[in-house]
Amino acid sequence: MPAFLRYIWMYRRLCLIVLTPLLLLPVPLILKTKEVECAYVLFVVAIFWLSEALPLSVTAFLPALMFPLFGILPSKAVAATYFKDFHLLLTGVICLATSIEKWNLHKRIALRMVMLVGVNPGWLMLGFMFSAGFLSMWLSNTSTAAMVMPIVEAVAQQIINAEAEVDAMQTNSSGGINNEALELDEKICDGQSKSSELKPVNGYSNGCVTTYNIETEAAIEEYQDKACSEHTIEVEEEQPVSSDKKRYRCKKDHMMCKAMGLCIAYSSTIGGLTTITGTSTNLIFAEQFHTRYPGSTDINFGTWFIHCIPITVILMILSWIWLQWLFFGFDFKEMFKCGKEKTDREKASAKVIKDEYEKLGPISYQEIITLILFILMALLWFTRDPGFIPGWSTLFPKYIGYATDSTAALLLGLLFFIIPAYPWIRGTNNESNSFSYVPLITWKEFQACMPWDICILVGGGFALAEGCEVSGLSLWIANKMTPLGSLPIWSVVLISCIIVTTVTEVASNPATITIFLPILAPLAEAINVNPLYILIPTTLCTSFAFLLPVANPPNAIVFSYGHLQVMDMVKAGLGINIMGVLVVMLAISTWAVPMFNLNTYPSWAPIITSPTNSTIP
Repeated sequence: MPAFLRYIWMYRRLCLIVLTPLLLLPVPLILKTKEVECAYVLFVVAIFWLSEALPLSVTAFLPALMFPLFGILPSKAVAATYFKDFHLLLTGVICLATSIEKWNLHKRIALRMVMLVGVNPGWLMLGFMFSAGFLSMWLSNTSTAAMVMPIVEAVAQQIINAEAEVDAMQTNSSGGINNEALELDEKICDGQSKSSELKPVNGYSNGCVTTYNIETEAAIEEYQDKACSEHTIEVEEEQPVSSDKKRYRCKKDHMMCKAMGLCIAYSSTIGGLTTITGTSTNLIFAEQFHTRYPGSTDINFGTWFIHCIPITVILMILSWIWLQWLFFGFDFKEMFKCGKEKTDREKASAKVIKDEYEKLGPISYQEIITLILFILMALLWFTRDPGFIPGWSTLFPKYIGYATDSTAALLLGLLFFIIPAYPWIRGTNNESNSFSYVPLITWKEFQACMPWDICILVGGGFALAEGCEVSGLSLWIANKMTPLGSLPIWSVVLISCIIVTTVTEVASNPATITIFLPILAPLAEAINVNPLYILIPTTLCTSFAFLLPVANPPNAIVFSYGHLQVMDMVKAGLGINIMGVLVVMLAISTWAVPMFNLNTYPSWAPIITSPTNSTIP
């Protein structure tokens, strides 16, 4: 590549930042209408978000800069859109997440759920998936993957090591090899003790050093040469064989590591669909929906959970079957066979999980308080306005609609800063109890967990939505999309889902939903369809970023462990993307119809009667 082109490539982001607004600037200068000027800002922000030429949160400040300059919104009005009810809800949720992570409650929940499922490799993977999915309902997808993946990696590596030792023992006993490292300790009992040199085992062990005898390692290597010669992963001859290249005994072990890693990446994303607070795209949708349609009471924590929990369970099971078939081959009879004896692999994995759980010790006071507050927060969300019975919000009849999910989140979130973490601390001489007031979480710990970039990004999306509404751009888009009303509604929904699923693979999920919501809402109004019919499935499909390592943070975290190639993730993710869109289409066509009354155009949505005059060509 010539030096000039290399120089351009090195500064490609700077060129994009400078050239994008300059090349688009003649359009608003020639067509001097508010709709065109707002469209100019929307295009510039969308290009920057999709290309990530600037950090997403930095790009989110552009509407605050450009709307006042074009006379679309005054600066004070734009600034007011950057902090909404969403931010208060997120604050309470992050208080809960901070305490869960600080006191290791997440690890206890994950290990306990895996122990309940069983230790068969297939069932073990399902247990990890539902554990990660459950945690992802309440924590961020990124935090869930980062917390669960080290446990999965430790279990996988321990299974490989333990099974290798067992196979070596069986090979040596059948071949008549006398290996002192594998004999029982009769000599030690007779006083003939022997010191054995120990060395670390390669592979991740979650902070603990795993050791075994060198002579055992020699037997294992001998067995690997005999038993796994057909499946051993090839290493380039010109390079010396490093310890990292011996992570897998054979192809089956490598497939197990791939499948377990992908199951965590995908379940961390799928689990977040279940709750309004589970992922940022759900929160952005809820806030923008309530801002655009303040008269609607259809979307709250309870209705969203009831609608999405079947989607999550169905998609989780289908993903498990897909990964099983793709990497192991799905043997139905073997999976569901009753009364079969545990294999050495299953016994090894059970021991690792049990040891990890025992390291946590008995449940602590801090974990109990966090769990109680966690349950109370969920109950308050569910019972605020369940729909089929009066909720606790009816206790304030004079202030209907004043209390939202953020009210409950803030109430419980503040308690984390009030309740003492150590209600009693014994004195240094062990003579008397002295009280030292330390809350469950501190402000510094909260700040470390608070995703301020997401807060700013969401605020930028609200500013864009407000600008589109005030300038008339949303109404113009709606009028231009009126011809789509001739298509069947299911085809409009399917096309919208496919578009956002494709875009979210190369753009961040929050940026994608922020760009498309102001477009899809006017589309639904233009074709006289309940906006929820289009907005709910497209919001869910925005989270289906399964194809690439860079598509979302959980994918990147799993990919960083080195088990996967890009094509592994593409093959697995493509199937789950297709299944995800189909399951969402099934949901919006069946149980969502009576739940949200989708077959009728709601009274809280505006009625567009005729196209307005506009100078936009």
